[in-house]
Amino acid sequence: MPLQALIVDDHEAVREGLVNMFEGTSVQIAGKAGDSQEAMSLIPSLASEPGLLDIVLLDVQMPSEDGLTTLVKIRADYPALPIVMLSAYDNPIYVARASANGAHDFVLKSDPPPLIIRAISYAVERSGPHPDGLLYQIRSTLQAPVDTRVLPPEFPLTSREAQVLRHVAMGLSNREIASSLEISVETVKEHVQNILRKTNSSDRTDAAVRAVRFGLVN
Repeated sequence: MPLQALIVDDHEAVREGLVNMFEGTSVQIAGKAGDSQEAMSLIPSLASEPGLLDIVLLDVQMPSEDGLTTLVKIRADYPALPIVMLSAYDNPIYVARASANGAHDFVLKSDPPPLIIRAISYAVERSGPHPDGLLYQIRSTLQAPVDTRVLPPEFPLTSREAQVLRHVAMGLSNREIASSLEISVETVKEHVQNILRKTNSSDRTDAAVRAVRFGLVN
């Protein structure tokens, strides 16, 4: 049975390009939206009956409300609905934030059609990112344990603190870090304070710059 997808992108050319791309494939178009507001108005009726909506393909950058904010809203109202983020840029910060906010995968507008279709199918069938995809790779890197023995003397951190610092350096908020590492926001705040104190950093930005400078974050 074809998968029913809602396309959310502020450029009509992109929306129509995706419609043409999916023609004759395992993905059919359940609807099209040009911004967050239109998407949020379409989803309730599409999600009201089984088979009308299987997945949302959501643009990261939109003028009225960005896709990452929309992602949070959709996930709050429809936690079981798979969402694949769509972007013209492979910015790791976008990917990391998409992962932390519950996106199932992240594809580029320039990706070959088979790769985009594969990501959509995998997100629906496996409820997660494809192992060869960008989101899976960045999520794995962020969540990987840190061997404290390889940390430079300037970073006398615990393994968990080093994990949190990775996330801070990627621009994630405390809430996003908590979601990514499955810990409480209060615990994240405590780790951040320890990081600032131990690294003699004045603030989060200073700590992030130091982490990049010393090779903790690529």
